[in-house]
Formats: sequence, structure tokens, C-alpha cells
Amino acid sequence: MASFNKVILVGNVTRDPQVKRTPAGQAVTEIGLAVNRYWWDKQSNQRKEETTFVDVTCWGRDAEVAGEYLAKGRPVLIEGRLQLDSWEDKQSGQKRSKLRVVCEKMQLLGGRGEGGGGGGGGGGGRSTPQSDSYSQGGDDYGAEGSYSGNNNYGGGNFGGSSEPPSDDVPF
Repeated sequence: MASFNKVILVGNVTRDPQVKRTPAGQAVTEIGLAVNRYWWDKQSNQRKEETTFVDVTCWGRDAEVAGEYLAKGRPVLIEGRLQLDSWEDKQSGQKRSKLRVVCEKMQLLGGRGEGGGGGGGGGGGRSTPQSDSYSQGGDDYGAEGSYSGNNNYGGGNFGGSSEPPSDDVPF
């Protein structure tokens, strides 16, 4: 039976990333991501909003870039895979589990130093998670650029545009 495990998220960073190192020296960071969903509720005739909080783990060069350029409120595009972590709670002895995203590509959205939503294009992404070469989309990580790597998003940019996807849904 075939399997496919791919996640693409656009959201805002919920806390400043802290880069740590494994005993082998590899960089790793945990990013909290808030992803919003908007819809129109026909019963109440109002626009509704739902926020989902997602934990993302970045390794290697992505972790270093996240630690240097991401901050609370900054928009980012993450492409990765789902991973289920399981452990036994030391206090209660119960089995616990948590679903997280392991980052394989990252694109910084918005302008440099910009917190919150929106803004110009993105910085860039890596084509493979093992690669140490981080490809920039412009002169700076905040400059307009295209989403790197092999993708089918059209025009080389996510969604065929250098602008990040809008949170506004036409009703």
C-alpha cells in the first residue's frame, strides 16, 4: 500500500526560536506556529476564525536560519512531514504522544524585521533537508524571491505569486 506524508503550513511564529545543538553538534530548534483558518458561518451570518497551534522541529541549516531570522509574530512557510512522538509520563506512568511537523523546507515571508502578517515575498528555502546550502531568493532574506526546490506551485513561487497567501477569504 502506498503512503504519502507531506505538510505545507503558512502561519505566524508564536515564540522566539532557540537553537540548540545535539551532542554530535547538529543544530536543532523547535518553532511554535499559529495557523489560522477563516470561514463563513451561514447560521450566524458571521465570519468565524479558528487557530491551530503546531510544533515544528527544524534541523541543520534550517534551524540556524530560524534562530537568526525568525521571531515571535513573523510569518513563515513550512514544508515538512508529520511525526508522532511517544513516551511514558514519568509522574503518572501513562503513555503520551504528540504529533509534530519535521521541517524539510522553510521560506521566510514578509520583509526583514517585520513582525505580524503580510508583506513582500519570501527569503528562500532549501531543496533538501540534508543540504547545508541555504538558497536565497534575493539580496537579503527579506527580499522578494521564489520558493526554491522542486515544486509544482506555478511560476516558481508559492501559489504563482511572490506575495504570501492572504488570510482574507472572499465571501
